[in-house]
Amino acid sequence: MSDRRPAFYAPTGSVTGDFVSLLHVPYTLWHLSYVPIGAALAAELDWLILGGTMAAFAIGLGVGAHALDEVKGRPLGTRISDRALWSIGIGAMVASMAIALVGAVVVSAWVPLWAVAGIFLAVGYALEWPFLHTDLGFGLAWGAFPLLVGYWAQTGAITPAVIVMAAMACLLSLAQRSLSTPARFVRRSTLESVTVFDGDRSWDRGGLLQTWEKPLRLLTWTTVTLAIGLVLTHL
Repeated sequence: MSDRRPAFYAPTGSVTGDFVSLLHVPYTLWHLSYVPIGAALAAELDWLILGGTMAAFAIGLGVGAHALDEVKGRPLGTRISDRALWSIGIGAMVASMAIALVGAVVVSAWVPLWAVAGIFLAVGYALEWPFLHTDLGFGLAWGAFPLLVGYWAQTGAITPAVIVMAAMACLLSLAQRSLSTPARFVRRSTLESVTVFDGDRSWDRGGLLQTWEKPLRLLTWTTVTLAIGLVLTHL
C-alpha cells in the first residue's frame, strides 16, 4: 500500500496520531538542536539556563508554532478543531513567556525581549505573514535565532563568531526547506501511480520521495548528534 501520510513523520488518522503529527518531531528536534549548539559555544555552560532555554523553545516553537501552522491551511490534514489548535498555540506562547519572565529574574532583564522577538517570529511564520513566511524568514526564525539565543543566554553577548555560526544554522535550515518543499508537494499533491522515467530507469512515488526524505532524516540526526557532542565537551 502506498504511503499516503502528509509527511514521513506524521501518523495522522487517529486522535493520538494527529497530536503526534502536530509536533513535527524530527524537525522540532533539528531546530531545538540549535539552542545547545549555540550554548556550547560559550566558554562555560550553565545547565540550568540551557534547560530553561530549551524548554521555552520546545513549548513555543515545537508546540505553539506548529499548532498555529496547522490552523493555517491544515497542511497535515489533522482533525483537531480550530478552537483546540488556537488554544494550544496561544497557551504555548503564554507558557514560553512565563519561562522568559522567570529568566528575567534568574538571568537578565533582557530575556523577555528575546522571548517577544521569538514569539513574533514563530507566530508570523506559522500564520504566513508575507514578510516572514519566506525561505529567508524560515532560515532566520527557525535556524539563526535559536542558536543566537542559546549563546546569548549563556554569555549575555553576541560575538562575530556566533553570528557566523548563526549564518550556518540559517543555511542548514534553508537546505531543509529546499528538500522538504518538493517532498511535501509529491506527498500531498500527486497520485499514487506517479512515476518518473530517467533513461532505462523509473522511479515510483516512494522512490521519488526518498531522494528528499532520506537526506532530511540524515540531516536531522546529524544536527542532533552535533548538538549532543558539543554539549558533552562541557562535562
